Amino acid sequence: MSKKKFGLLPRVIVAIIAGVLFGFFLPQSLVRVFVTFNSLFGEFLGFVVPLIIVGLVVPAISDLGKGAGKLLLITALIAYGSTVFSGFFTYFSCYFSLPLLISGDGGALSAFTNTSDPALQPFFNIKFPPAIDVMSALLLSFLLGLGLAFIKGDTLKNAMGDFKSIIEILIHKVIVPLLPIYIFGVFLSMSEAGHVFNILSLFIRVIAIVFVLQIILLLFQFTIAGFISKKNPFILLKNMLPAYFTALGTSSSAATIPVTLDQTIKNGVKQDVANFVIPLCATIHLSGSTMKIVAFSMSLIIMQGLPVDFAVYSGFIFMLGLTMVAAPGVPGGAIVAALGLLQSMLGFDENLQALMVALYIAVDSFGTACNVTGDGAIAVVIDKIQSYRSKKHTA
Repeated sequence: MSKKKFGLLPRVIVAIIAGVLFGFFLPQSLVRVFVTFNSLFGEFLGFVVPLIIVGLVVPAISDLGKGAGKLLLITALIAYGSTVFSGFFTYFSCYFSLPLLISGDGGALSAFTNTSDPALQPFFNIKFPPAIDVMSALLLSFLLGLGLAFIKGDTLKNAMGDFKSIIEILIHKVIVPLLPIYIFGVFLSMSEAGHVFNILSLFIRVIAIVFVLQIILLLFQFTIAGFISKKNPFILLKNMLPAYFTALGTSSSAATIPVTLDQTIKNGVKQDVANFVIPLCATIHLSGSTMKIVAFSMSLIIMQGLPVDFAVYSGFIFMLGLTMVAAPGVPGGAIVAALGLLQSMLGFDENLQALMVALYIAVDSFGTACNVTGDGAIAVVIDKIQSYRSKKHTA
């Protein structure tokens, strides 16, 4: 009999609980061991994040460019538009709601991130300067990806495919397994500093907002799909619920594809359209993931008493939508791919990045469920567009 795999989410939950509890009685010398680990791991993440961006974004853009013509382009644009809409919808919703929920009691996070307590300082620091900064990595990725989409040669494309495989192994075998230790160190430090319960209570309120916003987002997506297809949006959404609950259990868009396909076909989408749209959108449509990243990042900024600048977040959301297209299909892969933008565009340090990872993974399955359910709405729209194009060609 094979052993049941202890997934990332249970490990993160254990890490959070253990970090909170151990912080009350571990000696400061042991606390500093984990603080030192977090310092080194944070430096390592800063080094590899630009490489992750290049390794994932270049093949994603080049593959889209060499794909199945206009239908692929239309699907990609709709998926990107849905992701960006989710980001701006979340921004405005949180802009007005979050200050009411966390106003006046976010000082604990500011105190934690700016602490000078010797118990929370690493024994030593080693700097790992990145070979290229994040914004340069993004620009390089777009140039290489678009170039590979138009040239006929496959030498560089094959090399980038190999580099992508290396990056995926790095994420799957090194970064993701070490994330629970990283998160343990963060909550251990918060517990040692005496701020952990205040911060956790704030996080619970933010997570509740995200759940509500995801429901509203799905209702909006299927209302649009129902209007375009002239079908009842509530029936369309109800038919997709098996995919939603399957994704809750698997936390994987890829593992949910068979169920998503079946339920999409039950919504009247032609099988060939569903076979094309659902696997593609499982990779490029991450509206639920984008919602979590925008909401959680805004909450961390507001908790520190800092302003949330619309101009900064506009650029962040547009860039995040592109980054989500290339996010690797492993648990926690989307937030790992987004760390570079959080650092370069929002100024998140290693503590805030670790908190983002913990928050994201704690509700990872709900974001995945929102993603795959929204895929069904996009498939309905693409099916209607394809039917219109077919009628136009036969007329």
